[in-house]
Amino acid sequence: MKQLPLLRGHHLPPLVRYGLLCEHLPALPGTSRSRSSRGRKGYDDNWLLRALVVRCLATLPTLVALVDTLNMNPSLVESLGMNPLRGSPSVERFSSFLRDTPNAILQEVRLTLVHSLIQEGVIRATGLAIDSCPVIAPVRENNLKTHLLRARFDKTQFPKGDREARLGVRIHYPGQKQRKVTYFWGYRHHTISDVDSELPVCEQTHPANASEVRVAIPLLAAVKALGLAPGYVTGDSAYDAEAVLAVIVNELQAQPVVPRRAQQVQEYTIREGRVYCPADLPMAHKGKMTVHTDYTYRQYVCPLRWRKSLQQKFLACPVFHPKYFEQKGCNALIRETPSLRSHIPYATKEFKNLCHKRTAVERSYSRLLTLTLEHPTVRGLNANRNHCTIAHIATLLVALAAFRHGEPDKIRAIRSFVPSL
Repeated sequence: MKQLPLLRGHHLPPLVRYGLLCEHLPALPGTSRSRSSRGRKGYDDNWLLRALVVRCLATLPTLVALVDTLNMNPSLVESLGMNPLRGSPSVERFSSFLRDTPNAILQEVRLTLVHSLIQEGVIRATGLAIDSCPVIAPVRENNLKTHLLRARFDKTQFPKGDREARLGVRIHYPGQKQRKVTYFWGYRHHTISDVDSELPVCEQTHPANASEVRVAIPLLAAVKALGLAPGYVTGDSAYDAEAVLAVIVNELQAQPVVPRRAQQVQEYTIREGRVYCPADLPMAHKGKMTVHTDYTYRQYVCPLRWRKSLQQKFLACPVFHPKYFEQKGCNALIRETPSLRSHIPYATKEFKNLCHKRTAVERSYSRLLTLTLEHPTVRGLNANRNHCTIAHIATLLVALAAFRHGEPDKIRAIRSFVPSL
């Protein structure tokens, strides 16, 4: 039987010329995992990575769809550097790659692309924006149409479909002054993006119950490791924490542009150096307290509970404050250690203008979600980390290829750049 000639070079239709794109993809460092000499010859991990990048850019929802696409498009397989007559890997092979490959290996590929974009001048990092998004695990508990014999969102009972998934919270604002809270099982993806280019610079994936504040600190440390010197770092009020602000100011030497969280109503008043309770009685000074060895507070308590002279004068709180009956009266903590928030110009026009620029990371997430970031088909923390990192690799790869091909206006065209090659 005569063998048909393979399609090469200019014979390939524009939609499958992913080979030109993958020329800019760095190779995996070393061998991602040890291989056995027994059994059939395996597939190169670099080829598997290129195929998974194609899956992201083609927005294929599942690994099954990826395998079907490769089987039906031999010219696509050849453009990725593999013999199409051999056949494409199975779904289990791609799943094994995502599950068993250490995330640090894919992170090196992503960092190489970030360094290349910095050297090319695409990422200037004059300003950075930080945010996070949920990664919903494909488990029964997240499908409200399924019937469960136990509590659906009991955080002590992990789903059988993914034992590493954790319970998280999603907050929506469907309308003005409307707030909707929903729960989900899965993970949370954290990203720092360049405000000007709207390209992701750093990323991490953690269980959904991980604190955004604790994750933000190593993310900001990764920015410093890249050698970037941003002028400001912006984010929503979830990052209004002393530890995050201290890293931005002291480590990055940048201006924090983070709106303040909703503050509690201050019930006490200070006049002539004395603290008065809501009943206008001078509160008793109980002493000092230090939190985390960094912040010192002076504590003032209800005078009716701590001064016998006033107990004989008043039978109860003059204003019948509920705290007097439900607990040991009012309590006031007045901070003595200077706060970094006192140096942030919240009310200035410049601060408000910079605060609006944090929408850059939301647009960056919009493109990442287009690459099936939010709804993965894999299970387990490491597989989800690799799934999210490959979405970042695809985004950065398109930006680098577009700039090097002389089309800097298409660095964010993740859907339309490849067909235009």
